[in-house]
Amino acid sequence: MNLKEIRAEIDEADTQLIEAFTKRMDCSKRVAEYKLANGIPVFDPAREQQVMDKAAEKAGEYGSSARQLYANIMELSRALQHDMLGSGEALNSAVLCAKDTIPFDDKTTMIACFGIPGSYAHRAERTLFPGTIPTFCSSFHDVFAALRNGNADFGIVPIENSSAGSVTDVYDLMLKYRFYIAAAIDIPIDHCLAAVKGTSAESIRTVYSHQQALAQCSDYIRSRNMEKHEYISTAAAAEMVSQSNDSSIAAICSEEAAEEYGLEILLRGFQNNPANTTRFIVISKELYIDETADKISLCFSLPHRTGSLHNILCRFAADGLNLTKIESRPKTGTSFEYLFYLDFSGNIKEKRTLALMRALSDELTDFSFLGNYSER
Repeated sequence: MNLKEIRAEIDEADTQLIEAFTKRMDCSKRVAEYKLANGIPVFDPAREQQVMDKAAEKAGEYGSSARQLYANIMELSRALQHDMLGSGEALNSAVLCAKDTIPFDDKTTMIACFGIPGSYAHRAERTLFPGTIPTFCSSFHDVFAALRNGNADFGIVPIENSSAGSVTDVYDLMLKYRFYIAAAIDIPIDHCLAAVKGTSAESIRTVYSHQQALAQCSDYIRSRNMEKHEYISTAAAAEMVSQSNDSSIAAICSEEAAEEYGLEILLRGFQNNPANTTRFIVISKELYIDETADKISLCFSLPHRTGSLHNILCRFAADGLNLTKIESRPKTGTSFEYLFYLDFSGNIKEKRTLALMRALSDELTDFSFLGNYSER
């Protein structure tokens, strides 16, 4: 048998597969109608496990592949049933009621900003909310607390750096408070080595900065055999150095911070990655979705079941959604259970995307839609 003949057999098998698949999905529609009439939930894990076990047994040497195939089919069937039953109505209502612009008044809008004047977060705040005077917070938790307590309308915190990776404390706080992300902005990070006036770079023995900045400049620090000390923020490190009058220490900070606290800049642009960038997010208790929103964030937990994460991700692939970030964090109060934070490209007002989010909101434990926003 030649290749052409083998491919003809494959084409015939594919035709049979499609016919069987469409017949199965038609049956899923009837199942959805029955579940709707009888108040039965869409997800039946025992039934799904039974179907996959049976498929694996019948497939013989292809058992594991058949199990994976049927896991995907069950996911698609469940998505169809969710759509028919109108699952996730609470999420649907929230999306329909979302405001399309972020309102702010430079005199009355209250912004909680991590750090102190001259910090990179302050630069992000000035870019996003020009003219406002922020309330500076010494910790990420204080930013979230200000929003929770009604002392701020919006909060600004860093969530990820292109060199040092995720700011895990912020992810943990996002998963704890479940505030919305209203906007995001990428700020180029151009670190300076700053010290009291009259200091030479050769005299510096110790550097102070936030742990992320220290990690971003680790090559230079290591090459000079410098001692490093973590500080609450880059700008706070600059303020401390300016008050020390010690010519053996320096801060790694922004140019704005060096100017703010009267320091002399000894070196510029010495971070490991010349394209070093930090992503800052704007958090809010209100949901805002503008017409150009192109990134969606959500979180959820999964059952301890083989392939559960894979199966969920397959549904994003089936809808042509591009995942840009996945982060797992320990679930508070549990042993070896995790919450997943997910970013992907898309707009939730697109029909298929909204249908998937509505289905997942009904299926997944600890599900929260964290926002659909634009990134500048």
